[in-house]
Amino acid sequence: MRCNSFVASTKRLTLLAASGLFLLSATRCDAQIFHKKKKVNKSTSAENTAEPDKILYDKAMEDVKHGRHEVGRLNLQTLINTYPDSEYLAKAKLAIADSFYKEGGTANMTQAIQAYKDFGVFFPMLPEAGYAQLQVAMAHYRQMEKPDRDRTQAREAEDEFQTFLSKYPNDPLAAKAEQHLREVQEVLAEGDYRIGYYYYVKQDKKAAESRLRSVVNRYPLYSKSDHALWMLGNIWASTERKDLASSYYARIVRNYPLSPLAANAKNKLKAVGAPIPQPDPQAVAWMTAEQNSPRQHEIFLKKPLALVHSGPKQELRAAAMTGKPTMSPESESEAGTDILAGGAQSRIGGTGTGIVATVTPGSSGGTTSGAENTAPATEGSDPNPGKQPDPNTPPAGPNDSKATAPTGDPVNGATAGTENRCSRSRRRTARGRSQTGSTGDAGREAKRDKGRQEERVEQQEKEGAA
Repeated sequence: MRCNSFVASTKRLTLLAASGLFLLSATRCDAQIFHKKKKVNKSTSAENTAEPDKILYDKAMEDVKHGRHEVGRLNLQTLINTYPDSEYLAKAKLAIADSFYKEGGTANMTQAIQAYKDFGVFFPMLPEAGYAQLQVAMAHYRQMEKPDRDRTQAREAEDEFQTFLSKYPNDPLAAKAEQHLREVQEVLAEGDYRIGYYYYVKQDKKAAESRLRSVVNRYPLYSKSDHALWMLGNIWASTERKDLASSYYARIVRNYPLSPLAANAKNKLKAVGAPIPQPDPQAVAWMTAEQNSPRQHEIFLKKPLALVHSGPKQELRAAAMTGKPTMSPESESEAGTDILAGGAQSRIGGTGTGIVATVTPGSSGGTTSGAENTAPATEGSDPNPGKQPDPNTPPAGPNDSKATAPTGDPVNGATAGTENRCSRSRRRTARGRSQTGSTGDAGREAKRDKGRQEERVEQQEKEGAA
């Protein structure tokens, strides 16, 4: 028994001695097995050969990737300020704009638009300049509202997309820009169409004609252009200009041959005896492609959410998928178009006349005896110009004023006499004002002379007293 206890104690001592020798012989590297390894700063490591601007750029992009936009933008701005000649300068500026765009929000979108524009100004020759211009348009595109609300962002998006397509027509992103431009123009056209339809239902033909005409002339790819043309034809059919109504019906047959209204438009043309045009082959091909284009369908469960959504949804799905969008500014597309005027008269351009009630001297009441020119008067011209005299006619004598109006037209004679009296009254008023002005100037000058004389007398008295 004593032998067994001795052996056990010997084994314990041997084990303790071996453990002690192991701990004493352990090196520093072996001791790190029991401790967590410390992270080494790669930017200050001797083994790191990367440039400091690249390290700062990579760190900033990692922050932006994980949603730390403010930290990433701060590091990018530090790179721009510390290394103004770095090869990552342009990338840093573009990354700051992308960070604002990805973060979203009205304020960040405004910052992103300005940053993208600055990139295009400072680096216009880089391949990324086209991308920056497209992002400006996309920032406005994301902020678009419904057609019946504020359309400022939609108009800005249209201008920026047109700018991109005019500057970079061969860019790989041009197809994407064209589709977005068609969607933006669908939203703008829908807004004008709704206003025109409201006036059309209210029987306000002049206001309806103006809105609908701008839709069909500027946005031929609009999904309801055939309906707008049909309403325009009905408006002009109720006036004396039946030929204009026939032209709108003919446009439906020629440019929208697959429309449900094409058959009715042909019947309208037959009723008035107008020629029926042949469908345009390009229009047939375009409408066929539109009918065969795949479109997204709105999920039934998401339809109630459209009431609280501020952006357009249904209009984007209804936009054309093919065709060349309108590239001209809005002011140019409105030139040289027929405008409905009062009295079943049409005019060309943006200025003209309107029929108003005028009271002529010698008449019993107000009558619509003519059209009053509502165009703004040019500088230096009479606001109410009369009939221009013939340069070949000899000047009238002093006694010829009585023969100004024909004897058989007492109204015009009274009008001419009134104009003469008004002109004489204006001349007398002008002379009175000039005389009053000269008298006032003389009085003020006399007061100033009297004050100067009193000052000289006081000064002489002071010198004599001294």
